[in-house]
Amino acid sequence: MSEPLLNTGALRAHQSRWGLSAIAAMIVTCSTLLPVSVAHAAKALPNTVTAFSAAAQSSIIPTPWRPQPLPKVKRENSFDLVQDGGLRVLRVHSDAAASALLHLLDVDLGHTPLLAWRWKVSNVVAGSDFTRKAGDDYAAKVYVLFDYPADQLPFTDRVKIALARTLYGSELPTAAIAYVWGTAQPVGTSGPNPYTDRVKMIVVESGATRVGQWVTQRRDVAADFRALFGTPAPRVAAIAISADTDNTGEAVTAWFGDLQFLERFGKYQEAR
Repeated sequence: MSEPLLNTGALRAHQSRWGLSAIAAMIVTCSTLLPVSVAHAAKALPNTVTAFSAAAQSSIIPTPWRPQPLPKVKRENSFDLVQDGGLRVLRVHSDAAASALLHLLDVDLGHTPLLAWRWKVSNVVAGSDFTRKAGDDYAAKVYVLFDYPADQLPFTDRVKIALARTLYGSELPTAAIAYVWGTAQPVGTSGPNPYTDRVKMIVVESGATRVGQWVTQRRDVAADFRALFGTPAPRVAAIAISADTDNTGEAVTAWFGDLQFLERFGKYQEAR
């Protein structure tokens, strides 16, 4: 599965649709970037992530979380809320499939630079390898998508984006980090996505050692962005979570607890 990117730019009180698959085919020779259809709200976007554990109804995924299909992937993942260990969590099942659950945000990493979450997987994706397009599948994945100004990109990237916007009249997403449960690379490995270097991959869990166990992750997103992109981190525009098996044809179930942006010494805690 190719990687989703998002650039909200200045939020305006009207609706627009980003046809990212067509743009991506021209920009990065990739046919299936995640399309994001956004209702630009007049009010400010939230600076916290809506908790699964605090959902008012156990069977309904709370807003503003929403599924995001991929335009050229026939099978979508399934998403539902389940009880696990006394807490309500998100369950994602992926069977030769790919899609994501998206949450728009406006997060200043200067105030809350850390992202914490917990996840669990049923098995690893044996063919997962972020250095190959055929291996761009993962047992579980968390994207952080950034509101990165296009005028700060290298000249060649700005030219490509300007051409895309001329043709499609849209904002082109420009930067994202994907935190993945991989297989081929050890924990700590990072590098560009095989479809585009505007998405950087970080392996935060790898292999089968902790399959079936809840694993808590805590990342300094601001530091990760600086290390991967070489500039201070811009504001976070969205996060997305998924499992991904459309390239390898494998199957996996992943569970996600709450995702929380925290201050430097903040404590991760789910609602009970």
